[in-house]
Amino acid sequence: MARLLATGAAVVAALLMGVGLIGMTVGDFRLAGFSFLSASLVIYIRETRLIDGGG
Repeated sequence: MARLLATGAAVVAALLMGVGLIGMTVGDFRLAGFSFLSASLVIYIRETRLIDGGG
C-alpha cells in the first residue's frame, strides 16, 4: 500500500509541474508559482513520509 501511495504522489507531483509549465506559458505566474510550490511539498512529503515508511 505504501508503494502505491508513493507512486500516486509522484504522479501528482508530475502533474503539478506540468500545470506550472502551462501557467508560465500562458503568463499566469500566480498559478505557476502555486503549482511549483505544491509540487515541492508533495515531493517532500513523499520522500519523508511515504518512502521512509513514516520514520
